[in-house]
Parts: sequence; C-alpha cells; structure tokens
Amino acid sequence: MLVLLAGAVISASSVPATEFPSTALSSKQQSDQFVIEIRAVIQAQQEAWNRGDIDGFMNGYARSKSTIFVSEDTVTRGWRTVRDRYKKKYSNREKMGTLKFSTLEITRLGADSAVALGRWKLKRAKDQPHGRFTLIFRKTADGWRIVHDHTSAAASSP
Repeated sequence: MLVLLAGAVISASSVPATEFPSTALSSKQQSDQFVIEIRAVIQAQQEAWNRGDIDGFMNGYARSKSTIFVSEDTVTRGWRTVRDRYKKKYSNREKMGTLKFSTLEITRLGADSAVALGRWKLKRAKDQPHGRFTLIFRKTADGWRIVHDHTSAAASSP
C-alpha cells in the first residue's frame, strides 16, 4: 500500500500542471488555490480543537462510511466512528490541551486529491505529546476533506 501511495505521489508530482483541467486561473494559481484551501481546512481544525469543539474539528473529515483513521495499531472506519473515538479519548478540555500543527507539506496527487504531511503537538498541563500525520484529501461537494488520516505519536521522552 505504501509503495502504491509513494508511486502515486511521485507520478503526480512529475505530471505537468497543464495536464489537469484548466479554468480561468493559471496553473500556478490553481496550484496555490488547492494549497490555500487545504491549509484552511487544517487551520479550522486546529482552531476548533482549541475551542474544545470536536464536532467542529471533525468538519475537516469527509462525512463518509469510508473515512479512515489509523493510529498505533488500530484502524477506525467511518466518520461517525472516528468522531466517537475522538470524543472518548479527549472527553474534556484537560485531555484535549492546546493543539498546534506545523511543518505542513501539501502535494497534489490529481485533480481532486492531495496528500498533506505535517507535525502535531498537544500542550497539556502534565505532558506534551507530539508526532506526525499524513492526510489524504479529496475534493468533495463540501470542499477539500480528509478521507484517510494516519497519525503517529513520537516516543515519550524519559
């Protein structure tokens, strides 16, 4: 699966932008626009989290039974199930802490898909867990939405 994803990323990054459907915007403007739109989704998620709004955070995900979240050795399938997982694991503001996303890299995979790579960090009273994430976005009727989220935590420092 990773080999297929890597191949898709390499193939997509080597395809000239002119092969994608054109609009009134130049290729550079189209490229910039998808990055702006995906960054806005991720920024809105961070802001919702920091308000204690898990439902608002979940607006970044596709409301689909096929939405996937992978963490540790667990695969969670379906938007509602992913939301329920977040609500159970982060049941209060203390557990949620303050979220910060950083070092975001966004790569277009096709006309309606992209991958985002970045870091996450929670600042809480007793700890500061952090790690990396890879998000696969699809352009939907609701805009760019996460359809696959693979998030990992870094090992805790002693």
